[in-house]
Order: sequence, then structure tokens, then C-alpha cells
Amino acid sequence: MAEKRDYYEVLGVDKKASDAEIKSAYRKKAKKYHPDLNPGDAEAEKNFKEVSEAYEVLSDAEKKQRYDAYGHAGVDPNFGAGGGGWGNYSGGFGGAGMDLNDIFESFFGGGFGGGTQRRADPNAPKRGGDIHVGLTISFMEAAHGCTKTVSYTRQETCPDCNGSGAKKGTSAQTCSHCHGSGYVMEQQRTPFGVIQNRRVCPHCQGKGKIISDPCNRCKGSGRVQVTVKKEVNIPAGIDDEQNLALRGQGDAGLNGGGSGDAIIIISVRPDPVLKRSGYDVYVDVPITYSQAVLGAEIVVPTVDGKVQYDIPEGTQSGTRFRLRGKGIKYLNGRGRGDQYVTVNVEIPKKITREQRKALEAFEATLKDENYEQRKGFFKKIKDMFDGK
Repeated sequence: MAEKRDYYEVLGVDKKASDAEIKSAYRKKAKKYHPDLNPGDAEAEKNFKEVSEAYEVLSDAEKKQRYDAYGHAGVDPNFGAGGGGWGNYSGGFGGAGMDLNDIFESFFGGGFGGGTQRRADPNAPKRGGDIHVGLTISFMEAAHGCTKTVSYTRQETCPDCNGSGAKKGTSAQTCSHCHGSGYVMEQQRTPFGVIQNRRVCPHCQGKGKIISDPCNRCKGSGRVQVTVKKEVNIPAGIDDEQNLALRGQGDAGLNGGGSGDAIIIISVRPDPVLKRSGYDVYVDVPITYSQAVLGAEIVVPTVDGKVQYDIPEGTQSGTRFRLRGKGIKYLNGRGRGDQYVTVNVEIPKKITREQRKALEAFEATLKDENYEQRKGFFKKIKDMFDGK
């Protein structure tokens, strides 16, 4: 059995990481390795499954507690079954189905929680798994909302056997060895005396039922893999790395359990001009020296198109103006953010001889009083040296 990596290492977080940090790390990793974003990449698919498995444990408080205390053996009853570890203890702690909870129950009368834990009924309804689907949209599509079609594969209830796994006209039989519980009891001698262990029934592999004549279509699993296409309504205001859930559109459940969800992971392509921060939008607009001095009506791009804006005379480079209500719509709410426009005076790199003469003549007419910053700067210098 291959050595499993530490779940914290898989997600790239510290063992003291908060739930929010664990969730954020999972989103980034899932987005990076998702099979839909890496078609045909077997390594990415492997990494995605590893990341999903790590998150399933670390996002569950009870599982995380067991994992922190006992490692993989605390959350995976089959961990180490084929190799070293507890399963090969010379005293004989049990077979492939043995787990730490069995050991603690045998010695101390209880499991990790201090009391005997009941095994899940293998025939009880089980919810289907969630599916994560990556979807990339443009900056403007995120700002205004849009409708997109996503394609992904999921497990659906087999239509031939209606999820029973048995060939049409037949039915699964209750396992005669475990009587439908999915587990068998066995006694073994150990250095501590005779102990009684539960292990997964080797005859039905923990299912509690035996299918003698499996369905030809699903091969006895009760589910088949199907590629589906779904329309997704993207709400206006959604941001990069936010998720949408298509309830009940994930993998079908087992034994009549509900279906999981399809989680749409949104990626927003950056805009070459507009930048977003929360619900506000930022843009830099270059203006000429003359426009800054004399004032001018300039064109400003926004998420709703171009707008005209009057800048006053004497505008300094780096001045920021605010356009109220020209930002991003609040997600699933009323109102909008603002847009901030920063004007930067662009100095021409090349001028003609005539332009130079005209500029020098203009400069000759100016005095320090025409420059507020220059006037203040030289006054500070004068005061500094006069003081000495």
C-alpha cells in the first residue's frame, strides 16, 4: 500500500490553521488540479483526489480530532492493512478490517469519544458526493452576470437495476455471514488476553448483501457514470474564487440517499484596464500637461461603458476622483460600489524646436506663485538654511 502524505502537507497549511484557512487552501488546490481544468492530466486528477480526501477529513471537526491524535489510522479503517503498523502487530490485533476504534473498544470499553460507537448500517441511505467544476468567465461577465453551460461527469442511479446492482429480475441477498450488518466478530488471543474484534465482512466487503447476478450495465455498483450539461446562472457581482452550488446535481446517493451537489468554482479573467477590489473599481487615466493645467473633459471607462468626466484646472498628477455608484453591483443585494479614477499627467518625450520655444516662452511667464508645491518646497529649504 502506498504511503499516504500528511493531510496538512497536502493542503499546504499548518496544523494550527483555522477552518477558514483550511477552506481557502482547499479552494486554491482544487482549482489548480481540477480535472476539468486539466483534461487528460492523470497526475492532476490524482492530486485533486488527494486534496479532496484531505479536505474531507480536516473540514470535519470529529475526523480532524481523530486524525490529529492517531494520523491516517484514526480516519481510515483500512490504513496499513497490507503492510506495517497495527495490522501486523505480533499479538494479532485483527485482520484487514481492523481499526483503532476496535482496539480501544476491546481494551477500554469505548472508542475515541469514550463510549462505544455504533457502526453505520451498510444498507442505510447514503448521500452522494459533491462534484467540483471549474468555470472561467470574463471581468465584465462577472460584473453584469451571465448564463453559462458547464459539462461534467457524475454518478447516476443505474436505470437498468434502479440502483440495486442486481440484474433485472433478480435481487441482492442478505449476506449469511454477517446477516446484513456488513461486519463480523472474531476472537483472538493477545498479550492482554482474549479480545473480540469487529472487522469488515470478507464475503460481502461490508455491504451486507451478496449480489449473485450483477447488473450488466453498472457491474453491480448500482450507479453509472454519465456526462451532463447544465446551465448556470452567474449572478452579477460574483468575484474570483467564489463558488455556486447546484443543489442535487452531484453524484447520486446509495440505498435511496439524496444526491450530492455540483460546486461551480468561478475564475474571473482580469480586465486589461479596470481593476476590482471588493465591489469598487479602479482605473488609471493618462492626461496631457495642458489638460492638467487648463482642466478638461476626459473619457473614463467603466463597467457600464464610457462616461465623460470634467477635471478641474490645476489638477495634479496622481489625483484620484470618485464616481459614486459606478462600481460592481452588490452580490444578491441592492446597491453598487464606487469607481475611483486616478489621473496621471503624461510628459511628452519628444517635442519639436517650435514646441520647445513655445514652452520656454510660456515658462518665462510663470513665477513661483503659480506653483503651490514648488513654492512651499523652496520656502522650507530657505527656512532650514536660514535657521542654521
